[in-house]
Amino acid sequence: MSSFVHLHCHTEYSLLDGAARINDLVRRAKELEMPALAITDHGAMFGIIDFYRACRREGIKPVIGCEVYVAPRSVKDRVSGIDDKLHHLVLLAQDQTGFRNLMELVSLSYTKGFYYKPRVDKELLTRYSKGLIALSGCMAGEVASAALRDGEKQASVIAGEYRDIFGANFFIELQDHGIKEQTVINRRLVRIAHKMGLPMVATNDVHYVRSADAEIQDILLCIQTGKRVDDPQRMKFDSQELYLKSYQQMYDLFRELPEALNNTVAISDRCNVEIDFDSIHLPEYQLPPGYNDAHTYLRELCYQGLQRRYGTIREDIKKRLDYELQIIKQMGYSAYFLIVWDFIRYARENGILVGPGRGSAAGSLVSYALGITNIDPLRYDLLFERFLNPERVSMPDIDIDFCFERRGEVIDYVFNKYGRDRVAQIITFGTMAARAAVRDVGRALGMSYAEVDRIAKLIPPELGMTIEKALETEELRQIYDRDPQVKKLLDTAIALEGMPRHASIHAAGLVISKETLTSYLPLYRTTDGGVSTQFSKDVVEELGLLKMDLLGLRTLTVIGDAVEMIRKQKGISVDIDNIPLDDPNTYNLLCLGETAGVFQLESSGMRNILRELKPEVFEDLIALVALYRPGPLGSGMVEDFIKRKHGQTKVAYLHPKLEPILNSTYGVILYQEQVMRIASDLAGFSLGEADLLRRAMGKKKPEIIAGLRSQFIEGAKNNGVDAGIAGQIFDLMAYFAGYGFNKSHSAAYALIAYQTAYLKANYPHEYMAALLTSVKDNTDKVNMYVQECRRAGIEVLPPDINESRENFTVVGDKIRFGLAAIKNVGISAVQTIITARDRGGSFSSLVDFCERVDARILNRRVIENLIRSGALDCFGYKRAQLLAIVDDIVRLAHKAAKERSSGQLSLFGVWDQTAESTLDLPVPDIEEYARKDLLAMEKDALGLFISGHPLEDYRELLRAVSTANISEISQMPNGKQVIVAGQITGIRKITTRKGDPMAFMSLEDLTASTEVVVFPKVYSESKMILHNDATVVVNGMISLEGDEAKLIADQVRSLDAVSEVHLYLSTSDTMSEVKSILTRYKGRIPVKVSINSTNPGEVTDHFKVDLVSTVVRQLKELIGSQGVRIKCRNIGV
Repeated sequence: MSSFVHLHCHTEYSLLDGAARINDLVRRAKELEMPALAITDHGAMFGIIDFYRACRREGIKPVIGCEVYVAPRSVKDRVSGIDDKLHHLVLLAQDQTGFRNLMELVSLSYTKGFYYKPRVDKELLTRYSKGLIALSGCMAGEVASAALRDGEKQASVIAGEYRDIFGANFFIELQDHGIKEQTVINRRLVRIAHKMGLPMVATNDVHYVRSADAEIQDILLCIQTGKRVDDPQRMKFDSQELYLKSYQQMYDLFRELPEALNNTVAISDRCNVEIDFDSIHLPEYQLPPGYNDAHTYLRELCYQGLQRRYGTIREDIKKRLDYELQIIKQMGYSAYFLIVWDFIRYARENGILVGPGRGSAAGSLVSYALGITNIDPLRYDLLFERFLNPERVSMPDIDIDFCFERRGEVIDYVFNKYGRDRVAQIITFGTMAARAAVRDVGRALGMSYAEVDRIAKLIPPELGMTIEKALETEELRQIYDRDPQVKKLLDTAIALEGMPRHASIHAAGLVISKETLTSYLPLYRTTDGGVSTQFSKDVVEELGLLKMDLLGLRTLTVIGDAVEMIRKQKGISVDIDNIPLDDPNTYNLLCLGETAGVFQLESSGMRNILRELKPEVFEDLIALVALYRPGPLGSGMVEDFIKRKHGQTKVAYLHPKLEPILNSTYGVILYQEQVMRIASDLAGFSLGEADLLRRAMGKKKPEIIAGLRSQFIEGAKNNGVDAGIAGQIFDLMAYFAGYGFNKSHSAAYALIAYQTAYLKANYPHEYMAALLTSVKDNTDKVNMYVQECRRAGIEVLPPDINESRENFTVVGDKIRFGLAAIKNVGISAVQTIITARDRGGSFSSLVDFCERVDARILNRRVIENLIRSGALDCFGYKRAQLLAIVDDIVRLAHKAAKERSSGQLSLFGVWDQTAESTLDLPVPDIEEYARKDLLAMEKDALGLFISGHPLEDYRELLRAVSTANISEISQMPNGKQVIVAGQITGIRKITTRKGDPMAFMSLEDLTASTEVVVFPKVYSESKMILHNDATVVVNGMISLEGDEAKLIADQVRSLDAVSEVHLYLSTSDTMSEVKSILTRYKGRIPVKVSINSTNPGEVTDHFKVDLVSTVVRQLKELIGSQGVRIKCRNIGV
């Protein structure tokens, strides 16, 4: 066993600084036969649980610590240039008291001391010093830096201050990384230690595992600082010795100070921290008067809820509820359910929409009775044991969806009820995924964007994809093998892949503890000044703390807004939780696949399946949500399901007992609950055992499955099932278990999908207005849903200063754009305008508008964008006229404000209607802008074309030459070749590292917009047509990154250059009329005509046409729809 222990180690949780993965670090320590190892990340304790478990697994003692930042003065001081100069200090937890004090200190460094970095001061160190061992730190330690800068005398004073705080637990830390200044520091520190009688300890400032990893850590620093490795001015370590050295290597450095080496083992012997993973720390629920225990109160609430749900409580309902309550009591979770019930009740009582359920909690009758969920588990055969298994002790996990806009109110309620020292949000770590790691490393190495992007795009964007797995593909492997620069890029990226890159807040996680949170874990300061845990959600649960997910779901906001609009517009109160689940309009919409904007059902793939499946009952939707996943989609399961539903494939059961379990899914094992039900009904498994079987099958553990197979067959035999049939059934279950989905979750989300489909089918105007409001900040989605409105025959009107509210609204049978959607106007200006209109009625004129609206918000930018968007069209002027007098309008508004302040306006800020206005605004008589210019202004102000589209006249031509709309490509497979036509709305040209020009362009069609990457070869072939407003056809490959889709262009051509018209005339009688039409609409698209023949011949060259929709319509009216064909030529498919 080694006589040295590393007590100063930075893991990957010293974010973008430590390059030592915890598992690698611990394994290396074991290889070096070290009895213990410390973790001392910079300012945080993010990784201590992973570290603790890794050490225990390898038989090494974990020493829990942190290298804290010590403020030069008080943590209350925040003067730039003084208080941002911090010192390092290593703290190690000696015992449980020290562990708790360390968590308290690190928490306070974030919550009270944060200034550039999390800081503690000597007052805090004194207050929480018990049970802590302090090492004086590296060269950035206060004692070491004073020894170098100010000499031994000042350093001794500082060392004395730390000795006063920590007593015999303060050690002078010595390091030797071959740095010249360190030699001077160590000589002085040794003299100080001898003189003051302070113990010494030798450490290495470990930042990576092996010496060869120094370059990896250097690149990591470049990623942190945004610098390139070839930048001479960048931050860089002066040593390549910061690795986990052996005892011999450390002995060679400190052979003259054996005490410093021996003290590493002595310190580790004194550090004995045990982390408790067995206890549960549920908070107590404050019971109303008259109740002594949580379970009695829970039971009473449940029976009250059943009465509301069912009216008469049948015996089977009572039996199920009593069973669930018994399990909940037995597992000690009664207070948990009360806590969840309480904040959901708060939400409902305050008009905050709550989702019907999420995850396995929908399988609980207790949850349904309490109103936590809104899915009847008995009606849909949802199983409690899938949620809470009495045979596998685990914390219950109830996730709840709330209205996105008001979720924060529920979180505030929880904070206020249980105390801000006992509630926190939960941290999550963004990691360097495969593509991101390649991009980060490429930037650090100074490679061009184009080169790095090309390599990153060769990594498939699949869940769980790694660079090593991607290297199994032939194209990437060939580049890796032949290009040394790419090899270095990928090797470095592999070394960093999966490491945490930054800390952020989990989208929904909230933890509530019994005692102060710092009794169990350290806290972190969020970017908005809030508080979160330093441990991820899985670790929080492992520590026995109550974790729940309170999610914000935009769809609930849409539902709530739509229901409110329906009430205001139509006087109809829609109770969304009690709509009929057999509405014909809804199923008609679903069968037609008209589900753009419908929750979970709007992708092109889902719409295709809807058209094929033709759902008739709610159970079909539950199945659809479960089916539309990669596993079933890739296995042929979806096609089989559809054929069975329509009777094209016979539904057969291996045993009659399977029919009642599988009939709702036409004999297909689709849900995890069906696997459980088969094990229970056929083989006599308890539902708890059946859940364990389901888990084993899902995780494909053969050694466990083999034993369960024997148990299943034996149990089935006892129930009269033939052993051979039983074996077939078990194998079938095992096969489908890999695809099985949680039916409880599927049912809950199918219900939200149905609710949105119901609103769209029955109240399309209100629903689409609410949907548009929900995406008002996403121009592409607004554009997509405006197109959907047009498809459905709903006109979307531009904003209007006298009709628009803040958001999208329904006006008669149309939808009106909201003022908040106008760019560069701002919510303050919008609210001011609406308030003035609400007080004094519609604005009767432009002068009236200037007189009544606060001049402070009517600046030039606001006025211009109101005009450009069309919001001021209601005053009867041309936009060209109004834009010509923008400065006059601003001056008039300020003049009105001056007169208002002089008392010529009423106290309510409304112009005195009995007096004539003294203000005047002459408007010049000038021509209006061309239509294309007006549309461009709208696009500039609203982000999309609303009163028309420059491509509208070319709709038929675009359809003819394209294989996909832009709105569809994000739903298509990565790498698919498509042809897309549209207008270039933006272009950015760059030069590659090799000096070759290339471009990124925004391409927009009638449905959406996307980015097109034009690499140098394609750019050189097409640069003459690549400019704003050009209409082009792109043949390219889809590149998916998350939900975003781009096109990598293989060819870009002008729309005119790839189009031609073929006309088929049955006789020559109409030829003169055809020529007349072609003459009126001359352009650049060639026309070929065939008379009574299938082979078109060319008409003379001067009959080239501008193929607008008017031409197509007139030609079709003349010679028939079949006689007009638009062809695509000269572009690959």
